[in-house]
Amino acid sequence: MPSDGGSVPVVSSVPGGAPATTTATTTAAPGRPMGRSLPARLRIPAIGVDTPVMSLGLTAGGEVAVPPIAAHAPAGWYDGSPTPGQTGPSVILGHVTVGRYGDGVFLHLDRLHAGDRVAVSRRDGSVAQFAVDSVQTVAKSRFPTRRVYGNVDHPALRLITCGGTRVSGGGGYPDNVIVYASLVPGP
Repeated sequence: MPSDGGSVPVVSSVPGGAPATTTATTTAAPGRPMGRSLPARLRIPAIGVDTPVMSLGLTAGGEVAVPPIAAHAPAGWYDGSPTPGQTGPSVILGHVTVGRYGDGVFLHLDRLHAGDRVAVSRRDGSVAQFAVDSVQTVAKSRFPTRRVYGNVDHPALRLITCGGTRVSGGGGYPDNVIVYASLVPGP
């Protein structure tokens, strides 16, 4: 955790993990898989998100990197995951707060509900449209690594940020908020 109080989504090596809260699953018809194209922009109208998307790799310690703790920090796509619209779970992370800079791009991620739409504009000019299946809040110590990063048979999206009550003294947040979404026919 950064000492400036920024929120860092944590990817734990602990598989499984029971959710603290989860919304119901939607039954939207799945969209057809798309070819590979890097994400450029993320829009989530239900919570007012409209942000560029940067690429993120792994840290020297082998963990997924996170966007910078900076004013107007964008969301970040983990480049070890499929691109949005390809078969498999595409993973995008963002901050709930960015230290002394205030609110992060995913401040209201926990307010999403099953059926809400998420649009990812891709560098090839196409847009991958997703519908939220469920939202989960889970303790970071019980991060559901397999559920988030494991193979699935359809194009999926995972949005991740920190959650829970902020720990005073720069301790960050105890939980992660995870949004699970599936590609749907656009628009």
